Amino acid sequence: MPKINLQAIGRKLLERRGERGVREVAREIGISPATLSRVERGFLPDVETFGKICRWLAVDPGEILGVTSTRRQGPAIGVHFRKDEALAPQTAKALAKMILAAQRALAISGNDKQSGI
Repeated sequence: MPKINLQAIGRKLLERRGERGVREVAREIGISPATLSRVERGFLPDVETFGKICRWLAVDPGEILGVTSTRRQGPAIGVHFRKDEALAPQTAKALAKMILAAQRALAISGNDKQSGI
């Protein structure tokens, strides 16, 4: 079970930001103040923003998505979801698993090419 989920990421941002201003924290994260404000209000970020927020919160994207990674070599991947009320949490989780599996397959394929297989 994830410690934090996609729906709670905005609350986690608000907690960590505390009394600091939106502009200051957004600049620190590397996103616009408007984007930070939207995510804090419950909108889901795009992949790049999700990754920046995860780095700033010091959490593993897989932990938020409830996906455990068996392989930790190479860059971490974020998952892209925009606000869509029709997207069920189970669908988001299934898509996240699919994307992470594709990343692992590409990493393995890249290793095979480098070794001449």
